[in-house]
Amino acid sequence: MSLSFCSTSLPGAVYLRDEYTLQAMHSFDVVIVGAGAAGLFCAGQAGQRGLKVLLLDHSEKVAEKIRISGGGRANFTNTDVSAANFLSENPRFAKSALARFTPRDFLALMQKHQIPFHEKHKGQLFCDRSAEDLITMLLTECASGGVERWQPCAVKNIRFSDSRAHGTSASSYEIDSDRGTIHCAAVVIATGGLSIPKIGATDFGFRIAKQFDLPVITPRPALVPLTFDEAAWAPFSELSGLSLPVEIATGSKKTSMAFLEDLLFTHRGLSGPGVLQISSYWAENTPIRLNLAPGTDLAAQLQNAKNTSRKLIANELGTLLPSRLADTWAAQGKTWGHDWQRPINEATDKALAVLAERLSRWEITPTGTEGYRKAEVTLGGVDTRDLSSQTMESKQPGLYFIGEVVDVTGWLGGYNFQWAWASGHACAQALAARLRPSA
Repeated sequence: MSLSFCSTSLPGAVYLRDEYTLQAMHSFDVVIVGAGAAGLFCAGQAGQRGLKVLLLDHSEKVAEKIRISGGGRANFTNTDVSAANFLSENPRFAKSALARFTPRDFLALMQKHQIPFHEKHKGQLFCDRSAEDLITMLLTECASGGVERWQPCAVKNIRFSDSRAHGTSASSYEIDSDRGTIHCAAVVIATGGLSIPKIGATDFGFRIAKQFDLPVITPRPALVPLTFDEAAWAPFSELSGLSLPVEIATGSKKTSMAFLEDLLFTHRGLSGPGVLQISSYWAENTPIRLNLAPGTDLAAQLQNAKNTSRKLIANELGTLLPSRLADTWAAQGKTWGHDWQRPINEATDKALAVLAERLSRWEITPTGTEGYRKAEVTLGGVDTRDLSSQTMESKQPGLYFIGEVVDVTGWLGGYNFQWAWASGHACAQALAARLRPSA
């Protein structure tokens, strides 16, 4: 069979032609799979360090999670970040990358691109105008690094090849894609987790890990609303839309975790920042504990009202809590063996003490969560014990994992984006040191 070369308009491609076939043979230093926060940032950083980078994604749109985050303004980092803000089977894993690329480093990049931002609750930083500013910045950084981007382009197969074929000693992988076969020295998996499938989330990254015998910590939805038994929740479903600050906790002794944040009642259960935070720590078939009036001595306040007022208990309670919650709670008294629908001066001390205790330590057991469709992130992922905390490279040579696909999950408040930037930066540095050591 005779072979001849033909020209092409696709950068980085060589075509082999015979009388039967026309096959594309694309060659890059590194292929990054996943054009989300981590993938975009890593691509730009790697390209600007002199690497020939291909970024591809099966979706037409780029960075959809950035686009919809923070109400469309992207909570892109937090002013106070440490490894303590992340969950992992290996809690120390994130320390290295986070220390080497900090929120201050990312803010310097934002300022370089003249993107205005502001701080909100507890150090959370948002774009002033729109998350589109952030996406444009990341794409501009990629362009500055000469990154080639293919979208939509699905990956069909990834093969490791230790041959020195195709004219480069660094070509270790072959990738079959919708646009032909790609040869590269390294592959970076930045495909995220399973959360929000409607914007393209898949288990691709986990499948690739398993293909190369890398363990995966069982994924589950995180930063997600909690649901309850429909019949048991019926009295509280009428509170849907009500929000209030609470202390929320779960676990016991060494596994205990608590947050002081807002809670939101829904038709099916509980949501809001406090619930999303605690959902990452909640274990199936275990309760959560709620203090509905944190910082308030309810027992003392109710006893004082008993001595000075003839109003209904619900009315007095309504001075300490949202009135809708006070009314619903008082109506539930008989469920717990007490009459809370009478004037407060007629209530027994025991009834008021139980009321205060119930409100200060409401213990309820969720039946589940709203699942990946409403989860902001995925807990679990590629086991960090088989990854380098310095480089993000796995035990499989030349195969890297960054961002949400890794078993590192941040709190609500910009932490997961900071992990995307930090892990992407660490990976790009390592790729440049490996593939362009003299640069």
